[in-house]
This record gives sequence, C-alpha cells and structure tokens, in this order.
Amino acid sequence: MAKACAGAAIVPRAFYLDPPDLVAQKLLGKLLVRGAKVGRIVEVEAYFGESDPASHSFPGKTARNAVLFGPPGHAYVYFIYGMHYCLNVSCEREGKAGSVLFRALEPLQGIEEMAQSRKITLSGPRDLLKLTSGPGRLAQAFGITRTRDNGRDLTSPNSGLWIGADRYHAKAIQITPRIGITKAADRNLRYILKGNAFVSGRVSSPKPRPSKAFDM
Repeated sequence: MAKACAGAAIVPRAFYLDPPDLVAQKLLGKLLVRGAKVGRIVEVEAYFGESDPASHSFPGKTARNAVLFGPPGHAYVYFIYGMHYCLNVSCEREGKAGSVLFRALEPLQGIEEMAQSRKITLSGPRDLLKLTSGPGRLAQAFGITRTRDNGRDLTSPNSGLWIGADRYHAKAIQITPRIGITKAADRNLRYILKGNAFVSGRVSSPKPRPSKAFDM
C-alpha cells in the first residue's frame, strides 16, 4: 500500500447515506486510491437526483444511471464530450438517487504512474497541476473508465478503487456554483479545499466557512 495510505481506513458505506451536499463536504480531504496511485480529494460537486435538472438521474431510473439509485458508495462513471470519463460516487439511501462528482485531486503517491496514464512528461512542479486537476484528467490519471469501473464498490478493500480517510482535516471549505453545466448552474453545490492549488476551473463567488468535523 502506498505510504500516504499508511493508517488510512476505508470510508464505510454508512458515510454515504447523507444527502449529496453533506457527503460532498465530508469527502474533501479524503483519499482516492488505486494501487500505488493516491490523491487527496480537493474539489467536488453535489447532485440531487430526480429533483436536480443537472443530474443524470433527473429523468428517473434507467439502465444507464441505475448505479445512482443505490446502494450508496458505488462508482458511477460516464463519458462526456466524446473524450473524457468522469467519476462520481452514489449517496443517499438505496432507491433515492444522489451523487457527488470528483472534480480534482491533489496527487500524493504514484505520480510517475499518473503521468504515464496521462501521457505527459513532468518537467517541473507546475506540471503536477496537469495530472488530476479536472474530472477528466483525474479519471485518466487513475485509469478510470465506464467499462472498468461503473458500479465498482468504493467501500470494499477488494475493489481496486476505494476511498480512504487518514488523519488529514480540512481547515476551510469554499463554496461556489457548479461549473461546466447549463441547468441549475446557479446552485451553490461546488465544494473546494480553500486555497488548494489543484482545484480546477474558476473560483468565483466563494463562500468560505470553517470546515465541520464529521464522524465517519
């Protein structure tokens, strides 16, 4: 297991039973792990299922979006713009759709492996921003695809892709409207670790506030 994961515990399924906005905030600072690759979650967006026009589950349950309807703690992966995969995790109780989109990670371990997956050369510290800053980039860096990972249980130690918690605690969370969407784009459901260099896209209309202590 990668050094950054020493002492890290897998986040249990009960963690994901809350509404998407609460789960999103709790996920900030947690770890996404695949083999030797480890990244700290620094930016996420919440999607409220059938009540949210921007959510893939807004039209109701289909074969394509079934993962979003539970059980919680599973990966929902979709393909966008004909070139990028995006990773989400299902939340809410089974039967009620909800999800959190992973928008950016801070790479911690397995950096060379991430660069190989991204097909880029690391020439200096600024190149690290190219690895996992953005949902498509992080998916490519971690080798995430719909065929490989859709429906994968992110709470299982045997899944090969999981979310863990170490002793890191987010000091402040910044809230902005979601980005890259046209429907319900004014809703303040994007959450970032304030001041983190690996956050993707613009940081407009921030609403900084102290991060809360959440129990796993």
